Amino acid sequence: MAGKFVTFEGGEGAGKSTQIRRLAARLKDAGLTVVITREPGGTPAAEAIRQFILTGRAAAMGAEGEAMLFAAARADHVQNVIRPALLRGDWVLCDRFSDSTRVYQGAEGGVAPKMLDALEHMAVGGTRPDLTLILDIPAAIGLRRVRARQAATGDGPDRFDSEQVAPHERRRQAYLALAASDPNRYAVIDAVHWEGDVADDIWRAVSARLLMETN
Repeated sequence: MAGKFVTFEGGEGAGKSTQIRRLAARLKDAGLTVVITREPGGTPAAEAIRQFILTGRAAAMGAEGEAMLFAAARADHVQNVIRPALLRGDWVLCDRFSDSTRVYQGAEGGVAPKMLDALEHMAVGGTRPDLTLILDIPAAIGLRRVRARQAATGDGPDRFDSEQVAPHERRRQAYLALAASDPNRYAVIDAVHWEGDVADDIWRAVSARLLMETN
């Protein structure tokens, strides 16, 4: 594939959406075509699944049921948005991807790795991230940011925002374990700092690992 696929992962309040926008702007300034998308979502079918999950209606299905829903949304997303963009030579920046399922439904929810492997293979095939940026932030700080934003906007908590600190911190540690298992694919970014400093750290990681390959 001619394009580059960069995914953003991390806990609630890590600033993924903000940093995706900042990175996209820098890549566009460098003359690249950028597609911004998210999971679950990115297509009408996947957005409908997103709404079903985040409202909490999927919780009764258990972690395995949620994992299958995420895989169905991901398959549609990859087929209709991500893979075509990469084949055009675009850069795709995605807010969450299969690592979220590994952490939320796998490490935290207890879904067996073999099941997750099978779902991932069916959903994405060979369409894997070139780089995954893990925006790392202590769970308590991330949740404070989320709740401050909700207070400012009047939005209520979703299926995951409403949880207590402990499961969020377990997920944080699961992300860090993934990063340690494959340092060539992951880059851990300290997301506690001011967003401009975080953006600079991301740009350095992307430049060193991906932009130098294309020059």
